[in-house]
Amino acid sequence: MARNDYDGTAYVCGMRADELSGRLYGHALRPLHSFAAQVESVRPDNLADTKISEDAPLELRRCSASFNDMIARLDEGFSAQRQFTGNAAHELRTPLALMQAQVELFCAEHPDADADTASLLGLLQEQTERMTRMTKTLLEMSELRNVPCNDAIELAPMIEEVIADLTPLAEQKGIALASEGNAQTIGSDTLIYRLLFNLTENAIRYSAPNSTVQIGALAEGDRVLLRVRDQGPGIPEQYQVSIFQPFFRVDKSRSRAYGGVGLGLALAWEIVALHGGSIEVEDSSESGTTMLVTLPAHALG
Repeated sequence: MARNDYDGTAYVCGMRADELSGRLYGHALRPLHSFAAQVESVRPDNLADTKISEDAPLELRRCSASFNDMIARLDEGFSAQRQFTGNAAHELRTPLALMQAQVELFCAEHPDADADTASLLGLLQEQTERMTRMTKTLLEMSELRNVPCNDAIELAPMIEEVIADLTPLAEQKGIALASEGNAQTIGSDTLIYRLLFNLTENAIRYSAPNSTVQIGALAEGDRVLLRVRDQGPGIPEQYQVSIFQPFFRVDKSRSRAYGGVGLGLALAWEIVALHGGSIEVEDSSESGTTMLVTLPAHALG
């Protein structure tokens, strides 16, 4: 029953009218908030496992059904794209291997070739090697979904292995490699190693001579924070998201000069997404860049 207090405040069943109105408003919007939360949880790496609940008010059921149809079509499109990439990479591997072998054989049989011929042969070797690396990476990216991610991983020994493998490259530029932290996680041992290798190799290639690349793995609550810090020229803010796209280059000529094929960070992004994490440029300036990878933390039993 409604009544008015002496100050003019309206009450309904003992509750202030404005409070009751707010509660009814919140209750009415609850399905919409739930729908929005489900939509926001959709990511490119979980399309196949995502379906928006259609147990909603009549006004939202059609929207939910349409959204689910859209997700299904997107997943089919991504799957077809991955399949095409994998098939193309498979088809390219054999002719590239034959080309590489023939060029190397010709170089061995003609050690006294004139300067122009030697220059051309060197260019052919460089480009076939680059295409071979690109094909290998594309193939790896197309097959990521089939890799199990249930290995118990201690990151400190893995980082030391990465450092040992990349020391020759670092020494060419006089770069020191340092590490810190001993976090643990669950995932694909092979892929997490490749993630750390790619980020560290990238940091070495773009760091200034006689500088330091720092690799860290620290636990923070229910997360593992992997950081790779370099002392390179930095990444302009407008490119700090685009660098994770395949074949994107901030400076094409400089990237080729450093030996990249434009897929290292794209593969890193795919690996992180597969493990339910995120990757970003945490900080970047003229004195260097810090790449931050966030992964779920798991204690090893």
